[in-house]
This record gives sequence, structure tokens and C-alpha cells, in this order.
Amino acid sequence: MDELTKLIKTEIKKQFRSVRQFSMYIGVPQSTIVTALQKGIGGTSFETIMHICDVLDIKPVADDKLIFLDGDNRSLLERYSHLDAEGKKAVRAVAALELLRVKDPEAYLNLTKNLDAAE
Repeated sequence: MDELTKLIKTEIKKQFRSVRQFSMYIGVPQSTIVTALQKGIGGTSFETIMHICDVLDIKPVADDKLIFLDGDNRSLLERYSHLDAEGKKAVRAVAALELLRVKDPEAYLNLTKNLDAAE
């Protein structure tokens, strides 16, 4: 399942009690939303995707690859933009460590053991 579909699914669960309630709220047939969530949002019309994202407060960010940001991610980027160079460097370092922890737990454990040994 693509990232946008996951994000939409998460936001529907968070903001509405059910897909049915969400579909009634936005005026899109429930079957359209269910199909999009099961098969991936990629087969859904652009206008419908933009309407769903607008209602869920998911904003697109244009880059080489289209990225969609929910409220939490936008808030994080806004805070990051107010940091000075040293603060941004610290956030990037922490993010790199967390990404390593998630993507390669063994390498992360080896790194943290080496850091503990250096103290």
C-alpha cells in the first residue's frame, strides 16, 4: 500500500468514526473510498483525491515526488524552519539515528554499544 493511501486511512480513522461517516460527510460514495483504500488511492480520480486530502487537512508538497503532509508533519516542519543552523543540525542527527534504528536495528545496536563503550 502506498504512503498516501496509508496516510488517508489513518486520518479517516483518527478524524471520523468510520469510512461510511466520512463518505457521507464529503459526499463521495462509500464504495469509491473503500475501493481506493483497498486497492490504493492511485486509481482514484485526481479531483477526488484532492477533495479527500482537503477535508482531512492533508496538504501536498511538490518536489521530484509528490509528498502529502498531515497536520503533525506540517507542524514539525514549521517548528524546524524556526530553528537556527545548530538546532537544524541537531534535529538532522537525531532523525538519522532514528532512521537507522528503524531500518537497521542491528547496526543501530552496534553503534549505541560503541558509543556506550567510548564513555
